[in-house]
Amino acid sequence: MVVPLQFGCARRARSTRIGAVKNYEPVMSFGQASAATYDNEMRGDEVDAVAFLESRARGGPALELAIGTGRIALPLAARGVRVDGIDISSAMIDRLRSKPGGDQISVTMGDFADVAVTGSYPLVYVVFNTLFNLLTQDDQVRCFQNVASHLDAAGCFVVEVFVPTWLHRLRDNQYVDAEALAVDSVRLDVGRHDAVRQTLDESHVSLSAAGITVNPIVCRYSWPSELDLMARLAGLRLHERWGGWNGEAFTADSRLHVSVFGW
Repeated sequence: MVVPLQFGCARRARSTRIGAVKNYEPVMSFGQASAATYDNEMRGDEVDAVAFLESRARGGPALELAIGTGRIALPLAARGVRVDGIDISSAMIDRLRSKPGGDQISVTMGDFADVAVTGSYPLVYVVFNTLFNLLTQDDQVRCFQNVASHLDAAGCFVVEVFVPTWLHRLRDNQYVDAEALAVDSVRLDVGRHDAVRQTLDESHVSLSAAGITVNPIVCRYSWPSELDLMARLAGLRLHERWGGWNGEAFTADSRLHVSVFGW
C-alpha cells in the first residue's frame, strides 16, 4: 500500500537580505540532482542518531521535520516506531518512496515550520542542521510554537544542529574548502558568513571534464541559548543537551549539540 502525500502550506518568503544569494529559494538546495546523490556520503552517526531517537520516542509515533530521503526515518521505522514526515522537496520524497519501506511513510508536503499535520506525537525531531534552513528568527520561533502544539503531554522535541563558534574564527568571514579531490574532478565548499544576520551563504561547487555544477544552500544559525529562549516562547524548556548522539558532554569545544525540549 502506498501512503498518499498530504499537502500543507508550502509558503516560503523570498530572501531580501543584503548580500544574500540572489534569487535563492530553499527548495533549490534539494532538487533532483541533490536527491540523487544525497545518500552517497553518510555522516557516520546515523545509527547513533536512530538509537537516540528511538529511546525518546516511547514507542511512537514520531514526526520528522524535513524527512528528505528517509536516511533517519526508515531505520527508525524498522525499529518499530511509526514515523510521519514533512518536506518541501518532491524530489527528496521521490527518493524516499523508491526505498524499501518508503511507501509506508506518511508525508505532508510543505514548509516544515508550519507543522501542518494533525494529531499529537511523543517525539518530533529535526536533525543534521535542518532547523537552520528556516531563514529568519521568526520562522524558527514559529516552528517551535507549532511543534509544541503537536507534542503529547510527555512529548519532546529533539533538535540537532551545529554550534556556530567556528564561523567567528573565519578570515574575512569567508572560506573555500576542498571537500573532494580526484584526478579528474574536484568538489569545493565555498562559504560567506554574515555575523550580524547570523547567516551562512554556501555553495558546493563541482568541477570536472563534464562541466561545472553548483549547489547553493543558505542557513540562518542560532546559538544554543537562543534556541532555549525560542523553546520558552513556545511553552517548552530544555531537558537535555549533549555534544553528540552518544551522550557526549556538551562543552565549549563541542562542534554540534543534540538538545531535547519538552514541557
